[in-house]
Amino acid sequence: MDTYKEKLSILSEMIAFARVDQSLKDSEYQFLVGVASSLGVDKTTFEFLLNEKPSKTFLKSQAERIVQFHRLLLLMNIDQEQHEKEMLTLRNIGLAMGLPPSGIEQVFSVMHEYPNKVVPPDILINIFKAHYN
Repeated sequence: MDTYKEKLSILSEMIAFARVDQSLKDSEYQFLVGVASSLGVDKTTFEFLLNEKPSKTFLKSQAERIVQFHRLLLLMNIDQEQHEKEMLTLRNIGLAMGLPPSGIEQVFSVMHEYPNKVVPPDILINIFKAHYN
C-alpha cells in the first residue's frame, strides 16, 4: 500500500461493506478497529470514517486486491452469519477488483470447510494463483 489515502479508502470500503445488512454489529466494529490499528489509522480518524461516504481507490497490485478481498471475507464471517446480500456485494467487489469470478466462487465454496469459515491466507492465495494461471 502506497499511501495513507489508500489505507483510508480500504477502511471506508470495509465500513460500507459491514453496513450492507443495515447494521454494524459490535464484532464487526471491533474487527474494523483492529484493521484500522494495523493500517496505522488512529481512532479519531476511524470514527470520522464511520460517518463519511466511502471513497474509492483502486488497489494497484494483485496481492493488495487479494488481501482486501480476504479482509472483507473475514469481516463477512465475523458475526457467523452470511446473508445473500453480503455474498452478492462481496462477489461484486471482488469482480470490480478484477479478481477472477471462478476464484471468488471457489473461495465461497471452500470457506465452509474451515472453522468459523476463516479461509487461511495461503489457501486463498493459492486459489487465486491457480485461476490466474
